[in-house]
Amino acid sequence: MLNVVVLMGRLVADPQLRQTTTGKSVASFRVACDRGRRDANGQNQADFFDVVAWDRSAEFVCRYFQKGSMIAIDGRLQSRNYQDKSGNNRTAIEIVASNINFVTPKSQNPAAGMGAPMASAPIPAAPADYSRPTAQPAAPAYSAGSNDDFALIEDEGDLPF
Repeated sequence: MLNVVVLMGRLVADPQLRQTTTGKSVASFRVACDRGRRDANGQNQADFFDVVAWDRSAEFVCRYFQKGSMIAIDGRLQSRNYQDKSGNNRTAIEIVASNINFVTPKSQNPAAGMGAPMASAPIPAAPADYSRPTAQPAAPAYSAGSNDDFALIEDEGDLPF
């Protein structure tokens, strides 16, 4: 069976970090993902997904991400049943994060100056030089030469391979 979810979007609110009764860290947050099209009124359409992160990933997301941050997540889809305050049975569908990554470069991340990142979440390497390459002269066109530049090769019709 295959259960893989990959998302890239913006956090709708700051992640909420809690501790379970056994002392495990758990973070919950919501990610808005643009659908890539507009509705009849010209407004961008987005989907909102609930995400849960555990242990070091939970601590990582709460430390380095805040409302409006771009985030990339891969994980799995999970459903769970519970009873609300009124006693009604409900089903929650959420994404359980396996990997959480930065999307923007460190220089554009507002939390970049808060210390070294944790080892469990890789940070994409940025190129050292952002300068544009210098313009190269155009290669000469093939029609610039004469037909005398080519010599006819005689063969006996045998293929060389």
